[in-house]
Amino acid sequence: MKTIAVLPAGSVSDEAARYFFGGEQIDWKYHRLISDVFLSTVNGISEYSIIPIENTIEGSVSLHMDWLVHEVDIPIQAEWVYPSIQNLIGRQAEAQGAEGAVDYSKITKVISHPVAIAQCLQFLRTNLPHAVTEHVSSTAEGVRIVQNNPNAGWAAIGTKTAAANEKLDVIASEITDHDNNYTRFLLVGSEPYTARQSDKFKTSILVTLPEDYPGALHQVLAAFAWRKINLSRIESRPTKKKLGNYYFFIDIDMALDTVLLPSALQEIEAIGCQVRVLGSYPSFIEFKK
Repeated sequence: MKTIAVLPAGSVSDEAARYFFGGEQIDWKYHRLISDVFLSTVNGISEYSIIPIENTIEGSVSLHMDWLVHEVDIPIQAEWVYPSIQNLIGRQAEAQGAEGAVDYSKITKVISHPVAIAQCLQFLRTNLPHAVTEHVSSTAEGVRIVQNNPNAGWAAIGTKTAAANEKLDVIASEITDHDNNYTRFLLVGSEPYTARQSDKFKTSILVTLPEDYPGALHQVLAAFAWRKINLSRIESRPTKKKLGNYYFFIDIDMALDTVLLPSALQEIEAIGCQVRVLGSYPSFIEFKK
């Protein structure tokens, strides 16, 4: 039985984890903070950690990227996507108006993870412009807080699973601003993931450019371009060592042991770039209901 660290029960991460592992027997280790999810695997408490890393609407989750790069050294072993379906959760009786309709004026505060709140801004602006928003560590944590504070006029944004777990009502369902709201998840750990097979592989690398080499980024991209190696993502993040100094997070649609990729990385290193391989792993990017 695998032991896997994940954000709290009822969070989107929890739903995504259960979707990905299906009927496998898993010992789930739930943690309130993403730092504890990472450290669970670092400290040998769990074999793997599940990390939400990118969202259709909000883009990269910077805090999680920084942990992956600066705080831990755990390779990526797989990736998949899962829909982030958010709902307004609370007590129906507290938000009920005339003839059973929802009276949003009775809700004074909305609690959730900042990414989930950002995914529902249009709904909040239209229906709850008066409500205070409060950020917490996960959507499941927000639902739990609402459960522990009856008659406060509070609601949470989260999953239907979290609502059921806390015995709360779904006041409004599917409130995200866009229908194609998907989150990309990473499985990180020291052991390769072999339980499922995929015909698609990716390699993620971190490239730090030499400071005194004009045109270095152009040469990095050229090393992939002339070999016709596709890059599915390139993003800059500060190295946290010097103002204006950045590293580049690059996802490559190719396994590391493919013929062309090692030579491309050698060419990049030859011009003075530092290259760190974050993982070469199967990609299960297609979501199937």
